Amino acid sequence: MVVLFVGKRWYDYVHKATSPYDEVGLELNSRAPAPLNRQGCAQLQERFARVVPPYGCATGDGRQWK
Repeated sequence: MVVLFVGKRWYDYVHKATSPYDEVGLELNSRAPAPLNRQGCAQLQERFARVVPPYGCATGDGRQWK
C-alpha cells in the first residue's frame, strides 16, 4: 500500500505538478532509483525547461538540467 501511495505521488509530481519545486515530489524524485530519476527529470525538463532545475535533476553547478 505504501509503495502505491509513494509511486502515485511521484507520478503526480512528474506529470501534473504546477511547479518543479514541490517539496515532497522533489524529495521523492531525488531519492528514486536512477532510471526513475532520469525519467522524472526528463519529464520535468520538458515541462519546465526555462527554470532552474530542482534538486536531483541538476548538474554539478545547479543551473543545468542533467
